[in-house]
Amino acid sequence: MSAGATVRWRLRVRGIVQGVGFRPWIYNLARRHELAGFVLNSARGVFIEVEGEPSAIDAFVAAMRSEAPPLVRIADIQRSEIQPTGEIEFAIRASDAAGSAFALVPPDICACEACLEETRDPGNRRFDYPFANCTNCGPRYSIIVDVPYDRPLTTMAEFAMCEDCRREYQDPANRRFHAQPNACPVCGPQLILNVPGEARTPLSTREILMRVADLLRDGKIVAWKGLGGYQLACDATQSAAVEELRRRKRRSEKPFAIMVGTADFAASVAFVSPPEREVLLSRERPIVLLPRRSGSPLADAVSPGNPATGVMLPCTPMHDLLFRVLRERWGREAALVMTSGNVSEEPIVTGNADAEERLVDLADAFVHHNRRIHTRVDDSVVRVVAGGSMLLRRARGYAPQPVFLGRGEAEVLAVGAQQKNTLCLTRAGYALPSQHLGDLENFETLRFFEETLERMSRLFHVHPTAVAHDLHPGYLSTQFARKMEGLRRIPVQHHHAHIAGCMAEHGLVGRVIGVAWDGTGLGTDQTIWGGEFLAADYLGFDRFARLRPVLLPGGDSGVREPWRVARSYLLDALSEIPPGGPWDQMASPERLRVIDTMLRRRVNTIPASSAGRLFDAVASLIGLRHTVSFEGQAAMMLEAAAQELLDGPRPLSPYPFEMIGNSVPPVAGPLTGPLDLDFRPMIREILSDLARGAPQAAIAARFHATLVAAIAAVCRRMRADLGLDRVCLSGGCFQNALLLQGCVETLRGEGFQVFTHREVPANDGGISLGQAAIACELLAADPS
Repeated sequence: MSAGATVRWRLRVRGIVQGVGFRPWIYNLARRHELAGFVLNSARGVFIEVEGEPSAIDAFVAAMRSEAPPLVRIADIQRSEIQPTGEIEFAIRASDAAGSAFALVPPDICACEACLEETRDPGNRRFDYPFANCTNCGPRYSIIVDVPYDRPLTTMAEFAMCEDCRREYQDPANRRFHAQPNACPVCGPQLILNVPGEARTPLSTREILMRVADLLRDGKIVAWKGLGGYQLACDATQSAAVEELRRRKRRSEKPFAIMVGTADFAASVAFVSPPEREVLLSRERPIVLLPRRSGSPLADAVSPGNPATGVMLPCTPMHDLLFRVLRERWGREAALVMTSGNVSEEPIVTGNADAEERLVDLADAFVHHNRRIHTRVDDSVVRVVAGGSMLLRRARGYAPQPVFLGRGEAEVLAVGAQQKNTLCLTRAGYALPSQHLGDLENFETLRFFEETLERMSRLFHVHPTAVAHDLHPGYLSTQFARKMEGLRRIPVQHHHAHIAGCMAEHGLVGRVIGVAWDGTGLGTDQTIWGGEFLAADYLGFDRFARLRPVLLPGGDSGVREPWRVARSYLLDALSEIPPGGPWDQMASPERLRVIDTMLRRRVNTIPASSAGRLFDAVASLIGLRHTVSFEGQAAMMLEAAAQELLDGPRPLSPYPFEMIGNSVPPVAGPLTGPLDLDFRPMIREILSDLARGAPQAAIAARFHATLVAAIAAVCRRMRADLGLDRVCLSGGCFQNALLLQGCVETLRGEGFQVFTHREVPANDGGISLGQAAIACELLAADPS
């Protein structure tokens, strides 16, 4: 075609391209390149037609990838040439809801600086307005009911835009051009204050926040309706207020998160590295685990016995306004406990009336608003380790971002695990992990699971043909899957799912060395696994090595009482427990005798290769913690003790350990059985250290060094025997910063390629992604 000729192209763009300012940006981009045509949202993505000179269209398409707005994630662009129509203008057309609806949905994003500046400017019409937003920020996932993403299909449909907001919405030069949640004090949502026992009177936003500031200063607890659900707030510097919140929430020791107004103030109460500051200020605004400074004004009850505190910054204009008013009212920077608005172990509350019913015994006052939350989303939790962000809880700011699997078009439901449950749907090659749902241990959380499945299935228009689930028959998620009719059921071993999830994040194919260390997961031999070295791909795995099993006495009681597991390790290492040691103080003499008898007679015990229980045992052996009030508590204390010593310059040598057995496969055959990683020599040496009066910190540090050395030793053996050099580290134990960083540095130093979780948690919150990846691969290999 000769230069200057006109052509027309139709583009279909898939990815996160709805609700992120993409159409307004495309409108302006097309005008910049002097192109005619249109852009529209559809249930199958964003469709664009552009007409003009070929070089201008090429430049337009190139700019789509290189210059897209910050929230846009383009997965692919399908392009076809069509007949020119002679159009001379470019337009944003009304959305098309026809067709088989599938569009990726963006997560909720924190308020941008431009919106916050407006709320701080007395001359701006959005001064003190808690719900300011634009195309670059604000609510998305929590308010979207269906696609295409347009105001009538969100909970903002209940608010008709005023003339000023409508002008912004229709102005291509305005950053609120086609911003679906656009609102202002005249036409948008409003805050509502209810203090039980006081008459309800209409108050301005500032009056409400001033009253809240006074309540918090007086040690009261306030239920605050945030972006994805209610939060419970109190002054984090008042011990009595924090302890009262613990009593009401029935949460004895599990750490609370705090919110502070600025990153600079965060750095005054905790140590904040440059990468941690970057995550604190990121558009996701997660809770970031930070080491607390000595002399911090925070009450000890915020995170009792734990040197780390979860810290977050305001994520919405309403939070930013609250901290401005607190600063004015209190004359100082504020730190608030800001924890999930729920009774412990139940889902976060979202509705105004529901909050006043379910939180009535927890809160002294309620700050509601009248924008409905369609999808409840808790705060995300992040830890910065080994040079990157590691998600501990994936929710607000991250969900429901997809992971591209590229493993066929199957539509699958993966129901996840029992603890830290998430579910995952697949469609069009994408995995769509849900937000954190919680532990499936009560009716309320199971109902949240069912609610999320119904809403995600509708939002992404997924109709599963198969359901993937854990092997454990006692998991409520497994029971739910087994009751589903008309779907192919795909059971997936727990630790295989851990490794497959890590592989899926990184797009790995072929076999890898999978190190899956966690608390418990049912193995294919019906025993408890948890310290596994797998040669794995999506279709299967060989169990190359494991932690040498020890007996868990008393089932779940062994998890709540680490001293029981410590007794098991003592008897396993020594045959007889010498009297007079600190281990005699673990429990009453009668309870010690009962557990010792159970272990010797193998009554009410089960063999377990669990790395998580090894952490518990050592924490109890050295006197850190004999019982726990929440999962991982003993291991956290062990890590904290080790960190005390490892902060110094002196490296510590590992304790001895052994590898027993032979996992070398015969020619063209399966492995002959797992190699046992034997830590009995370590236990005996720990007892010797205790007898010599070695500090807890020194023992804890050597323990961590031993685990790193042992993992590296097994990986070297697997490389030598199997020719594998890619290592995936997964499972809840790898939330431990010392273990993860030590393994990453050691293994990479020895020439391994090491992969860790970044998109989903290493804990059981990532299980559903692994189940989904395995199921898609199995269905591609055997569609029947």
